[in-house]
Amino acid sequence: MKVIVVGAGPSGLLLALILAKQGIDIEVVEKAVTLDKQPRATHYSAPAVYELVRAGVADEIYRGGYVPQGACWRKLDGTRLVGITATGVIPEDYPYKMVCYPLDKLCPLLLKHVLELPNVQVNWSHDVVKIGQDDTKAWVEVETPAGLRKLFADYVVGCDGARSNVRRGLFGEEFPGFTWDEQIVATNTYYDFDQFDWSDSNFIVHPEHYFMAARISPHRGKKALWRVTYGELAGLTREQLLARQPDKFRTFLPGHPEPDQYKIVNFGPYRIHQRCAERLRVGRILLAADAAHLCNPFGGLGLTGGIVDIGGLSDCLIGIHQGVASDSILDHYDRVRRDIYNNVVNPISSENFRRVLQDPEIALEKDEFFKICLKAEKDDEMSRNMQLSVKDMLQHDFTQYYDKKEAVDTTDSA
Repeated sequence: MKVIVVGAGPSGLLLALILAKQGIDIEVVEKAVTLDKQPRATHYSAPAVYELVRAGVADEIYRGGYVPQGACWRKLDGTRLVGITATGVIPEDYPYKMVCYPLDKLCPLLLKHVLELPNVQVNWSHDVVKIGQDDTKAWVEVETPAGLRKLFADYVVGCDGARSNVRRGLFGEEFPGFTWDEQIVATNTYYDFDQFDWSDSNFIVHPEHYFMAARISPHRGKKALWRVTYGELAGLTREQLLARQPDKFRTFLPGHPEPDQYKIVNFGPYRIHQRCAERLRVGRILLAADAAHLCNPFGGLGLTGGIVDIGGLSDCLIGIHQGVASDSILDHYDRVRRDIYNNVVNPISSENFRRVLQDPEIALEKDEFFKICLKAEKDDEMSRNMQLSVKDMLQHDFTQYYDKKEAVDTTDSA
């Protein structure tokens, strides 16, 4: 069996790696000339780590990243409202602890492993302009430096992000859902949050100056790199956003620093959305991760949800390849992953974002999630169950739909 994977981001490369390890021929096509280095998601919770374990890369990620010890919500002046801690709550031997490892490190790591496999071909500067299929095969037409090419496979999977050409080839500009009025700016910033005794992840609750500050390197003090993501006015240009940035940091960062007190090494504005394609399968063409659905980044469900898509789709395609599942299993993938987005990812991520926009002075009285967190701070078992429940909420066992039960174990070491 051969699969064309459109997109060399984290989801596309992970899908290529898992499938190729099971003997499936893979051709990756990517319109860019190299990997994307923009600041994006950084944290992988248990369901995503499970898939990184089965892909055989989790050990390297843990060695190069770090395990966050907690998160909290604060007022603009830094006053702590409530928090969640993993220290002393999550068992030391739990194999799927949350890990922080920025995408600009994950993608090169995945690409390295992909390129070590003889049944994978990665094509850069290959922009999909048309897709098609019949009863026996699917194909993509791609613009390349050498001209137009047409590539064939048994299946085509669109992992080509929010502006997916594969999704547009299936549904045009239709992408049900909405775009938030707010604009987000993500930065990677060297700044000493530790002098203020801040947690590894901090969500500042404020109607205007809401932001998130999360440690993304294992270092502490002045050497620590933090992801600082904050809200901005919609419609501003990159140049306008850059001009406003020093005053924004001076206003909301603890210590009210001047520009010579921190160093920004990456700056990326983007719009945020809550959208899901009407279908994730049309015949032999499939969608996964951001090409299939989008959510805002507050709470980390976007990247994790996309990676869990990849694990489920991998099991479906591996079952077909091994002859233990018919292609009707892909209808289960379509139905289940959309259901999980609509019933879990979309409502929870939307509430996560609205939570940081509320009035911090009445948040503890009005916010039901904060009330639960207050109880969990005094009950380790409740806190542990709350933190570990996300794995069952996002994952689904697609091997239960196999027609035969003698399928090869598709996990690496999970």
